[in-house]
Amino acid sequence: MITTVIADQIFDGKNIIHHQAISFKDGKIIAFDFVEHATTIKVSGLLVPGFIDVQVNGGGGYLFNHDVSLSTLTAMVQAHSKYGTTGLLPTLITSDLATLSAAADTIALAIKQKLPGVIGVHFEGPHISKPKKGIHSSQYIRPLSEQELAIYFREDLGVKVVTLAPEHVTIEQIQRLTQHNVKVCLGHSNASFELTQAALAAGALGFTHLFNAMSPLTSREPNMVGAALLDEHSWCGLILDGHHVHPATAMLANKIKSTGKMMLVTDAMSTIGSSQTAFEFDEHCIVLEGDKLMSQTGQLAGSALDMISAVNNAQLMLGVSLEEALRMASLYPANFLGINNNSPQLAIGANADFTVLECGNNSALHVSHTWIGGKKIF
Repeated sequence: MITTVIADQIFDGKNIIHHQAISFKDGKIIAFDFVEHATTIKVSGLLVPGFIDVQVNGGGGYLFNHDVSLSTLTAMVQAHSKYGTTGLLPTLITSDLATLSAAADTIALAIKQKLPGVIGVHFEGPHISKPKKGIHSSQYIRPLSEQELAIYFREDLGVKVVTLAPEHVTIEQIQRLTQHNVKVCLGHSNASFELTQAALAAGALGFTHLFNAMSPLTSREPNMVGAALLDEHSWCGLILDGHHVHPATAMLANKIKSTGKMMLVTDAMSTIGSSQTAFEFDEHCIVLEGDKLMSQTGQLAGSALDMISAVNNAQLMLGVSLEEALRMASLYPANFLGINNNSPQLAIGANADFTVLECGNNSALHVSHTWIGGKKIF
């Protein structure tokens, strides 16, 4: 069946086009025009490429660490689709080997069954620094062994991201990971500037939640943050909720970092898209306080951020245009993951993954519709 969606405006990744039709069949875009015998849907608002979130711990009341099942992944995708996300990396926070292996099996099954919205997996830890662990459990933090490498080397997991601290792995291990198509991100680390640069030279491609849980930029020690901002080739994930990074700091970082290398992430926990206001995680009681998640230790514990809020915040906090905010939520993470080969996300032959945004009474954008693979999810 062919479907044609007619929107007031379409953002194709570069330009905003008025009164444009987009047609798709079998999950792929086939034309930017009306197609004979198509089912026609008219929507008000702005149709944009779907958002891609490379760090999603949970949603819909489910946390991947708590239940590494297909039902959890389905709930997460459904929850985040309400906020414009069409592709995500379920993220497993530092855990034991058995959970790590089970999570990989579930992701492999999701990829095999082509579960809408799941494009791979992000293993955040367990090879991280204890001083920078955040709410990660100390008992599971460990060196990188051949057992974990065998999991990361699997070819049935879709796009693979591993966050690690370079002071707790070898340069050879980083090289081996990259040789097996693993996107190595640096984070939860106390690494020096020089060691961070060595990890980048070995193939590391990104930085997990820039500024948070990493050695800070100071006058005499640029450390990991300094290396992240100076490097022209790596990507940085930015949690733009106003709590994890001060807006002025975020604006400064965005001005410094190479264009196209700063991407919006949520680091969202299970509360997104649900009525949940508190949950337990590794002996931490985590409570939703306004628009942030706090543990009883007074630490931020993941986030209560969704992607459309991050897009709105990018315009307000970073002073970027709507078009650039949308690219930070879609094109740039797609480029980091290597899933669109730098081509437009809305193009003939591309996946029919898009969302429709409308403007509310307070001028903030909200999501009215989301399609993943040509199927209306929200």
